[in-house]
Amino acid sequence: MKRIFNAFDPFRPLPAGDPVYVDCREVRGDGNILEELGKEIRFADRMTCQLYAGHRGAGKSTELLRLKKDLEDHQFRVVYFAADEEDIDAEDTQYTDILLACTRHLMQDLKGSDKNPVAKWLQDRTRSLVALMGSEMKFEGVAIESQISQFAKLTATLKASPNTRHEIRREIEPHTVSLIEALNEFIKEAMARQNESTGQLVVIADSLDRITPIVDSESGRSNYDQIFIDRSEQLKSLNCHVVYTVPISMVHSNRASDIEAIYGTGTQVLPMVMVQTPDNQPYEPGIQKLKELVCKRVDMAVPRYALEPDLPNVFDQKQTLERLCLMSGGHVRDLLLLMKAAVKQIDRLPITARAAQRAISAEREIYHRTVDDPQWPILAEVWRTKKIRNDETHRSLLFRRCILEYRQINADGAFEPWYDVHPLIQGLKEFQEAL
Repeated sequence: MKRIFNAFDPFRPLPAGDPVYVDCREVRGDGNILEELGKEIRFADRMTCQLYAGHRGAGKSTELLRLKKDLEDHQFRVVYFAADEEDIDAEDTQYTDILLACTRHLMQDLKGSDKNPVAKWLQDRTRSLVALMGSEMKFEGVAIESQISQFAKLTATLKASPNTRHEIRREIEPHTVSLIEALNEFIKEAMARQNESTGQLVVIADSLDRITPIVDSESGRSNYDQIFIDRSEQLKSLNCHVVYTVPISMVHSNRASDIEAIYGTGTQVLPMVMVQTPDNQPYEPGIQKLKELVCKRVDMAVPRYALEPDLPNVFDQKQTLERLCLMSGGHVRDLLLLMKAAVKQIDRLPITARAAQRAISAEREIYHRTVDDPQWPILAEVWRTKKIRNDETHRSLLFRRCILEYRQINADGAFEPWYDVHPLIQGLKEFQEAL
């Protein structure tokens, strides 16, 4: 039981080549990150800056780790980091925080020499930073490892201390251009020391899609606009290829055309696994993919239980597994959460229909609390039309995963996006009354 419970950890992205990985391209609109983002990097004669979006928990980190491995196989040096782990507070993030996070991870990965441009830039600001952080900092005349350690204290303070965070930003903000210049010189020197060109370096800044949206009531502009549009030139100015994750609601803003013009390519989106069709019928290929996902994780935990189809040693009937797949809406993390919740409802296998329903009810209540009263008719309209409007309410519902995005291939071979209300919400009384 314990092994099966831990096999469904929803917060552990799969490393590239993990045997439990399931290729869901054919039920996700046939998108391929290795082609859409990877080939853009591999084929380009200049540095590229690309955006990658999708619902939180859809599997972006797993796909980005696949991209990292593929680029490394093509002789690229890849610096990957999840920004919210040690560097940013997703509830309060500005461009400066992202730049400092990129700087820390580039220093940590590339190392460079003890005397480097970033260390000099930091040393010039040591007095003010020491006053803000209340601890001694020295970047000149110390080893690169010590410089990295002290820089990590800076970003850790930025993440953990809201009051100090604003003061650090105030100190750094006027000097971001010179920091970028110093960082680019650091990249050039560090790569040259390893007999590599800057064109072989890729930075992947993950988890920026978790940044909470904040909209100015007067201007109507969001913090996403300020980060990814107002500061786009700085985001693009690193002397290497860069991939930033962005919130899915950013893709549906009225600045979508501006984003494409600024970054040169459209934002790549990882949609949900399609478990229902637009006419509300179960989509068997998508359901089978999710069942395969469950089977592989059971096989990892208890191999003998995965020998038979529909996992009769794990579920009391095949309908129990299928219901969990359908109720997830094709959202991978929600399926993993439902599985863990169902396992907690029993003392011994198999997982019963009752245990699955208890898990569904618990997760449904979480979604219930995310919907504001005026939004029930809006959700009902999305369910009827499978379309969304380009306004702040729909963007907010996308960000909170109350509305899910799907993609399918039409007869001409082009992908068509469509939208639906999360199945867990569809079972709520308020939603049914709004239909």
